[in-house]
Amino acid sequence: MRRIKLGQSPVTVSALGLGCVSMTDAYGAAREEDSIAAMQAALDCGIDFFDTADLYGNGRNEELVGRFIRRAGRSRVMVATKFGSIPAPAGGLPGVDNSPAHIRAACEASLRRLQVDAIDVYYMHRRDPAVPMAESVGAMARLVEQGKVRALGLSEVAARTLREAHAVHPIAALQSEYSLWFREPEDEVLPACRELGIAFVPFSPIGRGFLAGTVTTEEFGAGDIRGTLPRFHGEAARHNRSLVDQLARFAAGRQATPAQIALAWLLSKNDAATAVVPIPGTKRQQYVRENAAAADIELSAEDVAWLENLFARDAVAGERYSAIESARAGT
Repeated sequence: MRRIKLGQSPVTVSALGLGCVSMTDAYGAAREEDSIAAMQAALDCGIDFFDTADLYGNGRNEELVGRFIRRAGRSRVMVATKFGSIPAPAGGLPGVDNSPAHIRAACEASLRRLQVDAIDVYYMHRRDPAVPMAESVGAMARLVEQGKVRALGLSEVAARTLREAHAVHPIAALQSEYSLWFREPEDEVLPACRELGIAFVPFSPIGRGFLAGTVTTEEFGAGDIRGTLPRFHGEAARHNRSLVDQLARFAAGRQATPAQIALAWLLSKNDAATAVVPIPGTKRQQYVRENAAAADIELSAEDVAWLENLFARDAVAGERYSAIESARAGT
């Protein structure tokens, strides 16, 4: 597995990462033994960039990743986590707190749960417009100075916010949703990353499983976020499945799976200016191995063009979030 340096930071990670959110929540029930096996499979495949957040499972996700790090050895795992999203009452959306006091407290709590002395990449999960970026990033920078954090990141912010933050302290990575069926970052955010030399870390690179061709229902269990997302329901879902059927035929012609082609397309976006490091999430070791194999697939310029035409911006049906959730992202 090729290794990639994140921005101007000292952090170097595998070309593909592992999203850990599904190991405790977001996509239904999970068994710890399966999650541990998935993390071990990732290391066995050369994937060492593990992504979590204090919001996931109200801290339980970090605790799970921390137990695995303790077992596997700290030097083998590059861990990224996030602060700033505050758990909400049942049925509500998380709150946001980017105040310096909260950042300090959140970092200490994450360090305890992860059982590490330093976090490799520490992300602002969502921006709090009430707190000036200079104050928030300044507090994050002090964590770097204190040796508690190695590199800074932002999640789901606009290009203007990224520039403002980077002027305070170098930002190593920006994390946002990006995949064949959500290409909005290509407008402003990805170009800003290339200009500033910041790594781009796509989450949900397989469309929360939809691009793998394995989502064949509109009935999701309790705790599965896809039950609330417009693209997974009704006419939008039926239309989008027709696109994935074509993707599957394309993949079969290259002896690959649709998920592997979706990841290979993202990996083709790497260039000398900025790294693109997808973090597909799964709690199943067989999918970890399948995803890792995508790193060995090379797409031609013609392949890339065909895929981008198939998944043109106006070809995908439905919004990625509800209206309220969409308003919280990209600030």
